[in-house]
Amino acid sequence: MDEDTVVTIIEENKSDENYEILQDNLKELKTLRLENGKQINIVELPMPAPVIYEDQRLPASYANFYISNKYVVVPTFQDKHDDRALDILQQCFNDRKVIGLDSTDIIWGLGSFHCLSQQEPAI
Repeated sequence: MDEDTVVTIIEENKSDENYEILQDNLKELKTLRLENGKQINIVELPMPAPVIYEDQRLPASYANFYISNKYVVVPTFQDKHDDRALDILQQCFNDRKVIGLDSTDIIWGLGSFHCLSQQEPAI
């Protein structure tokens, strides 16, 4: 993946509550241009099926991946789209190994691997 590329999520199910907002996001991305006027490269990742916990839809997304020096760690959700998302990201990061790890027990905390890797306050 190069600096001209953006990965975004899309919802393919038109009846899903996220469909319209993610389509609006995609349309907005398509209007953006780099400083040199070139259109950005857009890579579309599917959304997994909704993950529900205690009547709340959790923010399950393959876009919550973590990039390290040698690997890209991608949350998976025991979903039919897991392998497709991993394949798409492997094409983006051909210099790293893309690894999917089940995030179904982590996502109830309202985040996944990228969120877990963020700053922690000093205690």
